[in-house]
Amino acid sequence: MVAYEHTPVSVDGKRAVVIGGTSGIGQAIALGFASEGADVVATSRTESAVSSTADDIEELGANTARITCDVTARQSLDAVRETVVEEFGGIDVVVASQGAISRETVLGIEDDEWNFVTDVALDGVRKVTQTFAPAMDDGGSIVNISSMAARLSMANLPAYSAAKGGVEAFTRASAKELAPEIRVNAIAPGFVITPQNTDTYAEGTEKRAVIDARAPLGRVADREEIVGAAVYLASDAASYVTGEVLTVDGGFGDSAF
Repeated sequence: MVAYEHTPVSVDGKRAVVIGGTSGIGQAIALGFASEGADVVATSRTESAVSSTADDIEELGANTARITCDVTARQSLDAVRETVVEEFGGIDVVVASQGAISRETVLGIEDDEWNFVTDVALDGVRKVTQTFAPAMDDGGSIVNISSMAARLSMANLPAYSAAKGGVEAFTRASAKELAPEIRVNAIAPGFVITPQNTDTYAEGTEKRAVIDARAPLGRVADREEIVGAAVYLASDAASYVTGEVLTVDGGFGDSAF
């Protein structure tokens, strides 16, 4: 019999931080990591959200810490880093899943709204990388959450699209600079149902019908369907993957009406 071994897709034993990990896709990733054997800290600006998600992480058998975080504030990010290093002894995985969105038009969006979206969704990724990469003493993986809006023409999303396009460019740039010790990749989800947008993508709505008609898989995704991509990129099975954007959109971006 031929003996063959390969690196498994696993985050068991890893120490992970998920910024924006108490809602939406970020929460699904945090809980997914915990269910796969990682210790996970999931952050949010809201103390109640942090506590609730931490309870779920502990129920899954993982260790965690309860700490809020404002991704636009250096001191806040520094506090998270110091807490995780003290509690876990180090950091192996960082996911930047914080988000902000505006549906104003190109001509209608004001400076304050533009700056808020880009401060959180783009500059927040820079701050997360600068804060946590120096603490990843044994190397590891950074996973940024982008969007198919970075590459598709989508109306009324100029700030969000620009921010996510910047996330993908920054991912490639930081992958080059942080190699070989730290791998940096991104995930670009398509239309995903979360507790925050259930009504928007509900079956029977016009928007849902358009999405289902265009996507080759004929539906929107559940947020749990993004977790596998995150586990893979965070795992040692992806040891030769860096600077990549993994699109998880059911084929929507490659299809046409």
